[in-house]
Amino acid sequence: MSATVHHRYATVDGRRIFYRETGSADLPTVVLLHGFPTSSFMFRNLIPQLEGYRVIAPDHLGFGLSDAPGTEDFDYGFDALTDLTAGLLTQLGVGRYTIVVQDYGAPIGWRLALRDPDAVVAVITQNGNGYEEGFVADTWRPIWAYQREQSPENEAALRGAFTLEAIRDQYTTGVADVSVLTPDTWTLDHAHISRPGNAEVQLKLFLDYATNPPLYPALHAWLRGRQVPVLATWGRDDPFFGPDGARAFARDTDHAEIHVMEGGHFLLESAGDEVAALIRTFLAKHLPTA
Repeated sequence: MSATVHHRYATVDGRRIFYRETGSADLPTVVLLHGFPTSSFMFRNLIPQLEGYRVIAPDHLGFGLSDAPGTEDFDYGFDALTDLTAGLLTQLGVGRYTIVVQDYGAPIGWRLALRDPDAVVAVITQNGNGYEEGFVADTWRPIWAYQREQSPENEAALRGAFTLEAIRDQYTTGVADVSVLTPDTWTLDHAHISRPGNAEVQLKLFLDYATNPPLYPALHAWLRGRQVPVLATWGRDDPFFGPDGARAFARDTDHAEIHVMEGGHFLLESAGDEVAALIRTFLAKHLPTA
């Protein structure tokens, strides 16, 4: 038997935020934070498998079914996205929770933990980076170049990431049998990112990603000080975040479980059942429901 998933909206600081939710408020809470260029849709198969927990999976502003104001109407950045996530959790009465982070969800999750060190009781990261050695330099060079100089040439290189082919490549790279992947994922992502003005939103976030690595020492100190349990399930051939980024978590907490698996950036798409089983075991150990 799987959990019933509810699809809801909340207004946070005047912005309409879409989120998926299961479970009652008296259950231990798990917050799922998605990455670029997707939405909470990436967790559609995982959420029903987390029966016995309250699960909340929002779409970040500018992504999925949440509002997507243009850059002239909202100052996009990871601090601002964290503000909205924190506001949603407060509105839903969530005080302590486990985070499941992937890609962009990681810097949002790290900010939540650093703002309220007692709130995040465990971390599950699926290719959600928190260490310098996690970056795959060849893939990140165009982003780093744009962060240094927002020239037309550097911008054009990044706009190539918004094509259907480039988004599809994010899903297929590192996956041995791409026929197990549903094209709905990259097709939906491309449709959302192709909305008028959304490319500029994504460029702003590429630029603001430069604020994330400077937070890593504070993240590591938090992990060491709190000895927060960490589960890292990592696609071995992710073109953005390499497996050294997963292994590094073991440096800062004695309660780290590292699983480097065959797959790429979106491991849930090719190894969803295996990842879900690891998550359920981890949660049962560190966040028991009874």
